[in-house]
Amino acid sequence: MDHRDNPEDAQALALATEIRDLIGQVKRKLREKAGIGDLTMSQVSVLSRLDRDGPATVTHLARAEGVRPQSMGATVVALETSGLVSGTPDPNDGRQTIWALTPACKEWIRVGRAAREDWLFHAIQKTLTAAEQDQLAGSIGLLKRIVDA
Repeated sequence: MDHRDNPEDAQALALATEIRDLIGQVKRKLREKAGIGDLTMSQVSVLSRLDRDGPATVTHLARAEGVRPQSMGATVVALETSGLVSGTPDPNDGRQTIWALTPACKEWIRVGRAAREDWLFHAIQKTLTAAEQDQLAGSIGLLKRIVDA
C-alpha cells in the first residue's frame, strides 16, 4: 500500500520529510557557526567521540565508527598533524597508542559549542514570542519521543 493513499500515513510521511529537511538545515547552520574549517565529517565524528567517550585506541575508534582500522589510522594521523589529538603508549599493550584530545582541541570544541549555543539563543530570542518558545519547548519533548522510538 502506498502511504500517500491513507490520509494519516500521508500526513506522517509529509512530517517526516519536513523534519528531515529541517534537521539538515539546522545541522548545516550549526556547522557554519562552529567554524569547523577544513575538517572532514569523519574527523569531526572522531573528535566528537573522543570528547564524549574519552581517550581510545585506533582499533576502538574504528569499531565505534564502523570503519577499517587502516582508514581510522589515516584519520587520526591527520588530526594529530593538525594538533587536535595526541597519543600516548597504551600501558596494557605497548603496540597500541591511546589517542586523546589536545588541550587546544578541547578549547576549540568549547568555543565552538558556545558559538552554536549563542546563535541558537539569539535566534530563538529574536524570532519567537514567549508563547512560541513554549510551543518549541513542547515540540522538543515530542522530538525526543521520536528519537527514543
